[in-house]
Amino acid sequence: MITDTSHISAVSSFLDKRILNRLTQSLETLNRHRPFSQSVLKKIQNQLSIEMTYHSNAIEGNRLTLKETMLVLKEGVTVKGKNLQDHLEAKNHAEAMEFLFEFVDLKQSITLSHHLIRQLHQLVVKDTEESIAGKYRHTDVQILGSRHKPPAGFKVQEEMSSFLKWITSNSKKVHPVELAALAHHRFVLIHPFEDGNGRTGRLLMNLLLIRAGYPLAIIQKNDRSKYYRALDAGDRGGFEGIVRMIAQAVERSLKIYEAALLGSTKKTEWLTLSDLARKTEYSAKYLNLLIRKGLLTGRKEGRNWFSHLHAVEEYKQSRLRNR
Repeated sequence: MITDTSHISAVSSFLDKRILNRLTQSLETLNRHRPFSQSVLKKIQNQLSIEMTYHSNAIEGNRLTLKETMLVLKEGVTVKGKNLQDHLEAKNHAEAMEFLFEFVDLKQSITLSHHLIRQLHQLVVKDTEESIAGKYRHTDVQILGSRHKPPAGFKVQEEMSSFLKWITSNSKKVHPVELAALAHHRFVLIHPFEDGNGRTGRLLMNLLLIRAGYPLAIIQKNDRSKYYRALDAGDRGGFEGIVRMIAQAVERSLKIYEAALLGSTKKTEWLTLSDLARKTEYSAKYLNLLIRKGLLTGRKEGRNWFSHLHAVEEYKQSRLRNR
């Protein structure tokens, strides 16, 4: 049975106010500096597209490294020791990303539909699972490692219709980042395709973000277990984890845009938590806890978290205001 999310509204937000304020400030800062250089924007899009292709596929078991993914996509290289499916998954996902970025200038005019969702899925699996590409499942499925049982195959069309209506009815009630996270969870619960649901769901989530003017939320491979735990918690009505995770991923992408478009790397020195701990009164372990709770701005590169002195000062000021 699908978790009832009809009660969700802006009043009962699962998005932490501190993260919300940071997202709003970052987006407003970027918007004040428009229009941007199209060449720089294209470079950022290419970087994020490769990253998302790598991480989204790797979460599902693809064995290409980030560097190998880049070589496959940019140079057309065939990586020795990696199977054909790994290469095709990378190329298919990259095509889906190109399709996604075509909507960047459309934003509010993007209308979600069964056709659009099936089109995303078709692009993702067209060369690896052609027989099911773009087709809702009619059979029953089981999600490995999950206690949740998706709806029966004959109910998928109906569930997806309800899903689309839910997004439309909540689009102006729920913050776009929260809506994208909750929609992703609900999509995965329905599991409308026989395979490729994770990759398609993450693309759909990002389409909702793009529609609202936000950058991509890239869930990283190293956070795979945390991501699945957050989705599982959502099955029981605990949506805070998945919303926070997506919000932090959006925040990371906003910082990438700021650095490239506004030259913020010259003003902000991102430090490992160990280095940052030496410059503050907080331990690296405590800084890590603050980031994971969404109380401190941070970004993850590989297995390491980074933050900066200005973020720590903002956290200290917020504590004083909330006393």
